[in-house]
Amino acid sequence: MPELPEVEVVRRGLADHVVGHTIDFAAFTGRRVAREHPGGAEGLADELAGARIHSAERRGKYLWLTLGDAESAPGDRALVVHLRMSGQLLIAAPELPAARHTHARLTLSDGQELRFVDQRTFGYMTTEMLIRDPHSAPAGPARVVPASIAHIAPDPFEPTFDIRAIAKRMRSRDVEIKRQLLEQTLVAGIGNIYADEALWTARVHGRRLGSRLTLTRLVELLEAAREVMGRALEAGGTSFDALYVNVNGRSGSAGLFRAVYGLAGRPCRRCGTPIVREKFMNRSSHFCPVCQRKR
Repeated sequence: MPELPEVEVVRRGLADHVVGHTIDFAAFTGRRVAREHPGGAEGLADELAGARIHSAERRGKYLWLTLGDAESAPGDRALVVHLRMSGQLLIAAPELPAARHTHARLTLSDGQELRFVDQRTFGYMTTEMLIRDPHSAPAGPARVVPASIAHIAPDPFEPTFDIRAIAKRMRSRDVEIKRQLLEQTLVAGIGNIYADEALWTARVHGRRLGSRLTLTRLVELLEAAREVMGRALEAGGTSFDALYVNVNGRSGSAGLFRAVYGLAGRPCRRCGTPIVREKFMNRSSHFCPVCQRKR
């Protein structure tokens, strides 16, 4: 599943290619892509036709386009896109044949198409009301977010991300630290790949309890998460197969710089000990048993 760097790469591509344009026509294939929309595929197509895209936004792994009338300021609704395991948003010329698993085609006022391709059909599109972000600072303008993600915490690249406050919450809980890193209501955007990479960078074992780590170590861990995701973002995200690409269809190269994830049996970059893989929360954890001790 795309994590923060991959979704941010897509968001930047959308900001470059679709923001400022009007959706002239929307077409959806099948019903799964609009299964969460109250009006189904036909209702979503009708609602999007004539809407202007004012901005491309993201929080953690969540992505949305703010909508409004063609000649007005942004309205109170957004097109929310859930990429899930294999969803892709691609910009294409209308004369180009659509990929086999294309489930949505939005024709833009510049003649280009925004296509939603999803091989596994876990992803979907819908519109939602925008509401005041409950995580906005008390002073200053409040951000608005789709209602369904109002409970999601700020991610490490947001101005409202309070690293010490989050570290204190982690330390107050007798919960494994990797489980806390993956908890989107605590810190958004970190998935299995970057959790493993951050834990290795900070020399912390993922099964250690937050309550057993010092506040300093927890701050260092959150800083490591921001660091590894920042590097991944510069490399265009992590691609292991053709299911993650940016809006131009290009793969990211951050996977080339992994230290532990997916590298079981290979020597640790720091000490040479073989990387270990174990099951964790229906996923896999990768770590160095010497650099990242459980105790």
